[in-house]
Amino acid sequence: MQESGAGIGPSGGDPLSDGFLGTAAPAYADLTLFLELAMGVGLLIGALLARLRRFRQHAWCQSVIVLLNIVLIVLTMIPSFHVHVSPKIPIRLDKAYYALATAHAALGGAAEFGGLYILLAAGTSVLPQKFRITNYKIWMRSVLLLWWLVLLLGVATYLRWYVPNLFRK
Repeated sequence: MQESGAGIGPSGGDPLSDGFLGTAAPAYADLTLFLELAMGVGLLIGALLARLRRFRQHAWCQSVIVLLNIVLIVLTMIPSFHVHVSPKIPIRLDKAYYALATAHAALGGAAEFGGLYILLAAGTSVLPQKFRITNYKIWMRSVLLLWWLVLLLGVATYLRWYVPNLFRK
């Protein structure tokens, strides 16, 4: 048992495992939530840059966010899903804990692949001409909408996992 004092987190444990949002979440989950919300706002700013016809800034903004998101997915989301959710699929999908995380993962994968495709198809010459985008607006708006749906599912997953009794009576 640890004594209270310097270096002890708010719940009496390791400061690296205690979150900073006052929930039962570890610090990495709080940081991931904060970064994902910031990236969601960043995507909206990037969309605004496109509407203002500042396409170079738009491209940089969106590209950085898509690439940063891959890092967060690989470092935090995939390991967490692998440990906490995937062993219980499909048996426990009737429970919100597993259903929210599974929907978030499935739709999140589609959103990230969509973002990567747009990045490659619109921002580089890596893909052959027949795989490049011709109607940018519909692709970008669709992926932005999907991204925000996934972000809301991520917030719901965070709340279900780390805020006890929020969804229970």
